[in-house]
Amino acid sequence: MSCTEAYKEHIEYTFNAFCRVVIRYAAINAWRDRDKRRQREISFEYLTEEKFYPFSTTDKYFSDPCKQYPVMICGQRVIFTNGELAEVHIISGV
Repeated sequence: MSCTEAYKEHIEYTFNAFCRVVIRYAAINAWRDRDKRRQREISFEYLTEEKFYPFSTTDKYFSDPCKQYPVMICGQRVIFTNGELAEVHIISGV
């Protein structure tokens, strides 16, 4: 089956029109997704002014790993290296 020059040109124009439609709808979807994302996002200015959420945190686990906490248990001196554990023991009075 031989293709005429007019038929080849028709196929080319049809394909170009199809590509334009696909690109147009892809752009519309991209704008729609961007607008949805903007509606869900919260600005940093709002967080700092309205509710004050800190932007960073500091771990307390490794603040001073060599510090020792001596505690008396049943007349014996026990040394804790975990300050929270020593504090709980002192508060509970065991």
